[in-house]
Amino acid sequence: MRNILILGAHGQIARVATDLFLEQTDLELTLFLRRAERLHRYRGHDRVLLVEGDVLDREALLSAMVGQEVVYANLAGDLGTQARTIVETMNQIGLKRLVFVSSMGIYDEVPGQRFHAALRPYREAADVIEASDLDYTILRPAWLNNREEIDYGTTPKGEPFANPDGVVSRKSVADLVVRLATTPGLHLRESLGVHKPG
Repeated sequence: MRNILILGAHGQIARVATDLFLEQTDLELTLFLRRAERLHRYRGHDRVLLVEGDVLDREALLSAMVGQEVVYANLAGDLGTQARTIVETMNQIGLKRLVFVSSMGIYDEVPGQRFHAALRPYREAADVIEASDLDYTILRPAWLNNREEIDYGTTPKGEPFANPDGVVSRKSVADLVVRLATTPGLHLRESLGVHKPG
């Protein structure tokens, strides 16, 4: 494996994951975001290509996907439409591996909490991805903090979310992203809650 495409590369988890990819692997990274100057610190890095674009711009997305082996998406906004565009574009070029960050609660799986409208875009995106034939992994993190620690557990879809009141570090989620992107066959076609162990 050589090439990873990071969509929404300015996101907080995505920035931590970028640093982990650069520290722990020799992979080539394509950082795709709407305003590339926000990641100017990577400009000139020999393993980073900065690409300015919008995920909903199919031509820009297709161009960025050519030659990639893994797509990691960390997005906000109209997630259902974004997921649909990603899936269709990946299918168009035969790209299979997708890691997509969503949110806990999208399956009404958090004990004591009801599904609410703010989660609807995350659920729409998950439904689109799960209906595809991609080798996806959906991540559903708990509440997040910026601690410099890697300490997390996972809960599969269909089980109550473990320790939903705990706060997991963005670095923990980023570590899982790197593991998923670099380990063939790991958690394919699964949706994983990501929590701080209780």
